[in-house]
Amino acid sequence: MSIAEALQVSNVPTRRRVTLSEPVTVSRFWKNRQHDAIVAELSTYQGKNLIDIRQHCMSNGRLIPTPRGISLSVLRLPELAKAVNKALKQAKELGLLPPDADGAG
Repeated sequence: MSIAEALQVSNVPTRRRVTLSEPVTVSRFWKNRQHDAIVAELSTYQGKNLIDIRQHCMSNGRLIPTPRGISLSVLRLPELAKAVNKALKQAKELGLLPPDADGAG
């Protein structure tokens, strides 16, 4: 049996890279009363899966993305979540937020 045949017979599952054909909006909330919004989206760009958290502004009744934001590989998403959760905990401890604030408001 050749090496190529052995690799084809292998029981090791092949990992297929999942890509998105269009962005998926995960969250959207108003930043201020001028109707600027913060939008979190999952997308694929040049074969890489990204999380994009960006400020959008209202223009002619539509939300338009601005340069203000951050895009990271989804592989960094657990680190980002950990940092945001740590900031939330510290803000509560410093009295910047009420202890029962959950961010749903």
